[in-house]
Amino acid sequence: MPTLLKISRAIDWLNNHVGKLAYWLILVAVLVSAGNAISRSLFDASSNAWLELQWVLVAGVFLLCGGYALLHNAHVRIDVVYVRWSRRTQLWIDIFGTVFFLLPVSILILVLSWPVFLTALHTLETSSNSGGLIVWPARLLMPAGFLLLSLQGISELIKRVAILRGILPDPALQEEGKSDEEALADSILASRGVVKPGAADCITLK
Repeated sequence: MPTLLKISRAIDWLNNHVGKLAYWLILVAVLVSAGNAISRSLFDASSNAWLELQWVLVAGVFLLCGGYALLHNAHVRIDVVYVRWSRRTQLWIDIFGTVFFLLPVSILILVLSWPVFLTALHTLETSSNSGGLIVWPARLLMPAGFLLLSLQGISELIKRVAILRGILPDPALQEEGKSDEEALADSILASRGVVKPGAADCITLK
């Protein structure tokens, strides 16, 4: 188990750094979009290459951050039933979902998308749009993104098993600090001189 936990930590480190680097793709996409819009408005000039670059950058953020989102539990999930069960049952549900849904689907997409990328690379496929970009970098995003997601699924599976065996502390049971949104809201209220009522105040108000 210690070896598996080392592998899990390495996967977490990889996806965390890839996710943080992918943040910059959002900025680049915004700059490219703004530059293309300004060029089209002021000079009546545009380029399919710049338009396609926007799509590739947005696709890169979406695909490369899948593992990052899973690492930080930021993916969309329906908790209507999940939150009603014990923590141990929740962990078993996570294991079941990872083994029978997440990993099979992500690995299948990885396997199916890899030959598509290789074909685009070997043929130097280019966009069908006039002045468009070469296609293989965009094709590479699909297997790369699902590889990172599959690896993170394996990491989460290792951690869930370790928590069930008492080897790792359960982060869900530890006291959580304020989220970024809550901290921002508190700072805005404080700057306006508004005091947010605490738990004791809420009890008194009742």
